Amino acid sequence: MTQSPDTRPEPVLTTGPGDPMTPEQAALLRQLAEAAFDHQAFGEHLTQHEAARRIATLQAKLKLQGEPPHTQ
Repeated sequence: MTQSPDTRPEPVLTTGPGDPMTPEQAALLRQLAEAAFDHQAFGEHLTQHEAARRIATLQAKLKLQGEPPHTQ
């Protein structure tokens, strides 16, 4: 079954993890990347989901850097 050229599916508008990161996420990610000396972690065209993952990773990295070394 073929569709005629003038019958196109309606565009799907989504808001969610596939959307571009929010300005708040961009600001936080840039700040964390600088604090962790990981400038490659920031990217202009990340999705909300990818930005959230990178933010969580950098926060964990900074937390580990701030803790004293483990001794036995």
